[in-house]
Amino acid sequence: MADTTVTKVSSAHSPTGSQGEVYLASGKRVSMRLWRGEEPTQDKPKHRHEYEVVGYVIAGRAELEIEGQTVRLEPGDSWVVPAGSEHTYRILETFTAVEATAPPAQVHGREKA
Repeated sequence: MADTTVTKVSSAHSPTGSQGEVYLASGKRVSMRLWRGEEPTQDKPKHRHEYEVVGYVIAGRAELEIEGQTVRLEPGDSWVVPAGSEHTYRILETFTAVEATAPPAQVHGREKA
């Protein structure tokens, strides 16, 4: 029998992670998180993680540096960070974006990796 479970998550009541991310819906294979109103910053430390990330810019501007390439992100842009890729980003203008991670980033301590 197919899984017919439906989950609704209101961002107003979602848990927030240690970096300010808001955890949205999470399934067995993919999860979503929201970065809301991130203020301009210098580069975050370069890092890698075992999950793939795709994202979409709602507002603001940022630069994503991944494996030596710099990509400017503006409203309406989307991006992919492959699993295992070294990357960092800098916020240029107050930034709001939604990301999906596969497998789910927050499950089993993956965020700490």
